[in-house]
Amino acid sequence: MFVRVTHYKMKPESVPVMTEKLNELKPQIMALPGIHQFINTLNEDGSGCVVSVVESREISDANASAVAALWANFQDHLTAPPNAGGYDVIVNWSA
Repeated sequence: MFVRVTHYKMKPESVPVMTEKLNELKPQIMALPGIHQFINTLNEDGSGCVVSVVESREISDANASAVAALWANFQDHLTAPPNAGGYDVIVNWSA
């Protein structure tokens, strides 16, 4: 398993529009190959991060162009391009 963590910053006034658009894109996001879980977090100031749990680093890397196309839907609402990093999953616990 592999986790991609993407930090981003939205214009605070764009948060409602972004949330609506995100919900519209859910089928496309969840249809990405190898995706197990998608978490999007957001603070009132527009800072947030996306955590995507994917089957492997290779699958996550292969999804890069599709993910970039999804982020393009938000380009007018971001203050800067998103910044992504990836990590191998060591443990994955849930209650």
